[in-house]
Amino acid sequence: MSEIDAARLRGELAGSYADIDVVSRTGSTNADLLRAAAEGAADRTVLIAEEQTAGVGRRARSWVSPRGTGIYLSVLLRPREVAFAQVGSLALVAGLALIDLTRSLGVHAVLKWPNDVLAGPDLGKCAGILAEAVAGDELGVVLGIGLNVRPLGQDVPTAPGGLKPTSLAEHGASSADRTEIAVRLLTALADRESRWRAARGNLAEAGLFEDYRAHCGTLGQQVRVLLPGDKSLVGEAADIDSDGQLIVVDEDGRRHTVFAGDVVHLRAVP
Repeated sequence: MSEIDAARLRGELAGSYADIDVVSRTGSTNADLLRAAAEGAADRTVLIAEEQTAGVGRRARSWVSPRGTGIYLSVLLRPREVAFAQVGSLALVAGLALIDLTRSLGVHAVLKWPNDVLAGPDLGKCAGILAEAVAGDELGVVLGIGLNVRPLGQDVPTAPGGLKPTSLAEHGASSADRTEIAVRLLTALADRESRWRAARGNLAEAGLFEDYRAHCGTLGQQVRVLLPGDKSLVGEAADIDSDGQLIVVDEDGRRHTVFAGDVVHLRAVP
């Protein structure tokens, strides 16, 4: 099982990223880049790990990151052109890059708002996204992506809502070469994020808004949204607004705008 080729990544992605490093093992690539950002790391710095021992997702849940089975990467972004209020849509931008990747590999996938990629006929969880703000005066975000390339085994717990983990290889991906897949993913991310940044974080102006809606499997679903403070909201995921926020209509017909929260798909709305 070959390791990810850092030299190939740097060669094929020259001009798109300031620095790309691949490490054998770490706790969390996001945590490492957050520390590097505080020490002045450059915009579009990439860190990839062959294995993570303390990978995390939303609400500090663990992300299983065994050696050789996936791509665990983080990208430091310093989008000075974008207002802080618009930065929350970066997870949606990363989701579209993952859809570009799965389509190029011949794998059917959809997006679960705001930060998951579901693949295959049973829509198992294939990838997750975690964006974390950098502390300090200058705007910075560390965007983490965990992608299952090969099967993880039988002992991996299900995600909230009973989502079973799955991988690209289990759904006929045309390649399982993790270096090639990392190149494709980072190429797609550079394209999507550059368009988002040029539009100052406006998804519609960047030409990303309708694209996201078209690939979002959450729309039209009956959902439960787990909100801060142990609160929840149940209703139909009716739409996504131009800032990337989810619009949920509850059983009384009231519209709620959800900026952030864990979403559980309950059933499709007839």
